[in-house]
Amino acid sequence: MRFIVDECTGPKVAKWLLNLNHHVFSVYDENPGISDKKILQKATLDNYIIITNDKDFGELIFLHKLPHKGVILLRLENENSNNKINVLKKILKLYINELENKFIVASENSIRIAKKSWCFNY
Repeated sequence: MRFIVDECTGPKVAKWLLNLNHHVFSVYDENPGISDKKILQKATLDNYIIITNDKDFGELIFLHKLPHKGVILLRLENENSNNKINVLKKILKLYINELENKFIVASENSIRIAKKSWCFNY
């Protein structure tokens, strides 16, 4: 799969995904400081799913109606990289074929998948 790992999510998550043979664009490593809107545009044009901790992507997508190819928003109590990776492992194990064009909000205890203005709780 193709992922953009947002700067706030960090390089360790990007390296972990690369080790799983995913195609990864790491904002931290390749374009630090790029705006959320530019990240969303790149993801849409180049067919990437965004992995982020930044709630602003929800505003861009749901309020401003900007297109996307998929977003995984990590809303974690423990923000360390190992915890992010553990939550992403669950998501990839359970929903690898359902990530495209979805907005996913994940915590340590839940994964919610939204499409358009409605969402499913899993």
